[in-house]
Amino acid sequence: MPAVETSFDVVILGGGSGGYACALRASQLGLTVGLVEKDKLGGTCLHRGCIPTKALLHAAEIADSVRESAQFGVNASLEGVDLKQVNSYKDGVVGRLYKGLQSLIKSRGITVIEGNGRMVGPHTVEVDGTHYEGKNVVLASGSITKSLPGLEIDGERVLSSWEAMQLDTVPERAIVLGGGVIGVEFASAWRSFGAEVTIIEALPRLVAAEDPASSKVLERAFRKRGIAFTTNTGFSGVERTESGVRVTVESGDTYDADVLLVAVGRGPNTADQGFEEQGVEMDRGFVLTDERLQTKLTGVYAVGDIVPGMQLAHRGFQQGIFVAEDIAGLNPTPLDEKGFPRVTYCEPEVASVGLSEDEAQTAYGDDSVESLAYDLGGNGKSQILKTQGFVKVVRRKDGPVLGVHLVGSRVGELIGEAQLIYNWDAFPEDVAALVHMHPTQNEALGEAHLALAGKPLHAHS
Repeated sequence: MPAVETSFDVVILGGGSGGYACALRASQLGLTVGLVEKDKLGGTCLHRGCIPTKALLHAAEIADSVRESAQFGVNASLEGVDLKQVNSYKDGVVGRLYKGLQSLIKSRGITVIEGNGRMVGPHTVEVDGTHYEGKNVVLASGSITKSLPGLEIDGERVLSSWEAMQLDTVPERAIVLGGGVIGVEFASAWRSFGAEVTIIEALPRLVAAEDPASSKVLERAFRKRGIAFTTNTGFSGVERTESGVRVTVESGDTYDADVLLVAVGRGPNTADQGFEEQGVEMDRGFVLTDERLQTKLTGVYAVGDIVPGMQLAHRGFQQGIFVAEDIAGLNPTPLDEKGFPRVTYCEPEVASVGLSEDEAQTAYGDDSVESLAYDLGGNGKSQILKTQGFVKVVRRKDGPVLGVHLVGSRVGELIGEAQLIYNWDAFPEDVAALVHMHPTQNEALGEAHLALAGKPLHAHS
C-alpha cells in the first residue's frame, strides 16, 4: 500500500484553465494546494487551443490586410505565407505565457505534482505510486479531441486541430468537417493563408449554437470570402487518395482535398481516472455536479470542460475561482451559465452573451420578447475598418436585456461591456444613458441600446 506523501486542503486533478485558476485563488485564500498535471501547466487552452489558434488567426488577419491594402491607399503585395515562421511566432507567444504561468504558480507556494493522477479513494489521488490526500478534491481534467465512429485521425491527411496547427505548409485544398467554433476558425485562417476551403456541417447552419441571425451574417461573409460550405450534410466516409483525401457525404457526393480537418468538437477527458469507481456520478463521460459544482461525494468538486456546458477557458477560470471560494467558506453566488461571454475568432468575428432570441421566446413567450439589430453600416469606426455585421440586442418587453449578439471584425473586444449589461440585468434605458466614445465600434453597442430604448440616434426608427 503506497504511503501518503503529504496532505493538502485542496488537491486538484488537472493544471489547465479551471485547475490552475482554482489553485491560484485557493492559495490566495490561505489554503494549501497540490496541483496534479501530467503534461504542462496551462493545459489545452494555452498549449493546443485558445492561445496558439488565436496567434494563427492574427497572422491570417495580417495576410488579409496586406492582400487588401490597396483599398486603403497603401500599395503592398503579399509574397506568400511562411507557415514555419508563423509557427515560430505562435510558439513564442505560448512559450512566454507558459514561463509566466510557471513563475506565478511557484510564487504562490503551490505544490505541483507531475504525473498522471487517478482517484483511488474519495479524497485520495495516486500519482506514480504515491498517494496524496485532500480535504477537498477538485476534478479538472479537461477535454480531448472527438472524432466520429469509423473516422480515424492519422495526423497526416486526416487531422485534429493539434496536427493542423503544426503544418509547415499551407494546404492548397482543405475540407473542414464541422462548422462550429473550431471548424470556422480554421477555415477562416486557412482561407486567409490562400487555401481553398470547404466546410461540411451536419446541422442546418454554421455556428449553430449562436443566434440564427449571427449564423446568417457569417455565412454571407464566408461566401463573399470564397469559403465554400454545405449544411444539413452528414459525413459518410473518407479514403486516402494519391493526392490527399476523398470525403463522401450521406447523399453520395464526394469532395477531394489535400487534408481533412476533423472539427466535430471535444469530449470530456475522464476515462480511466477512477472517478466513477469512487462514486462520482457521470453521464457520457461528463461529471455531474450541483449548482455549486459539487459532485455527490462530499468535498469533491468538478470544473471546466468535464462539467456539461460550454467548453470555454474563461468558464473554467471562473468555475475554478468559484470552487476555491466555496471551499474557503466565502459562499459565492452560483454562476449563470448564460452569463459567460462567447467569441468565435474567425473573420468576421462572432460574439454573444445571454440568450438567443429563440431561447428568450421559449423562456418568456413570443409576446414578451423584443429585439433590435443595429447594422454596423451606421458605425463610423466599422466603416473605417471596412467591416460589415451587426449588434443585436434581445430584451424582455419593459424589462432587462436577455442577450447581446455581435458579428463583425474585432467585435470580440466589445463582449466585455455586453456581458456586464447581461449579468447586471441592465435595461436598454440604463445603457442608453451611458456615454460611448466616438468613433469606436463600442459605440455600436450604445446605438443599439439607444434604439431599443426608443431614442435612436444614428439609426432609422
